[in-house]
Amino acid sequence: MGSENNEELKAVVEKVKKHLKVTKVVCTRSVKGRGGDSYVGFSAAWDTTQDDAGGGADQISAHTDADEKMAASQGLSLKESRIASLILGMQADIAAHDHAMAGGNLSMGQRDEAVKAIKHNYSRLMVDAMNGNGNGNGKQA
Repeated sequence: MGSENNEELKAVVEKVKKHLKVTKVVCTRSVKGRGGDSYVGFSAAWDTTQDDAGGGADQISAHTDADEKMAASQGLSLKESRIASLILGMQADIAAHDHAMAGGNLSMGQRDEAVKAIKHNYSRLMVDAMNGNGNGNGKQA
């Protein structure tokens, strides 16, 4: 790919990223234990009454400029959606460990140790996401 194509691609990607709105975040987890697997799935939709959580139909059905602006304003920015995924992911991880402990696949101590690490790690990732870093180690993703 030539440099002209690279620049064009970068411009398109930036435009899409700027206007991309995320309306649904899904996080699933499973914890494997001696007695089997414990599975949890969480789904969160943002600012929508649509069954599909504001999918493409919302954008397509916007016919006027005002409708298009309203449709484009609903949802989360990429940064907000990253933070939302971290919040939801942390809750899914904790719930999966709770389920594993309740089902006898983890001891209470193992669950407590895991939850402490989960909270620490997600907090670090959320701080990084707020600062514009995307990979949890203080460096740009």
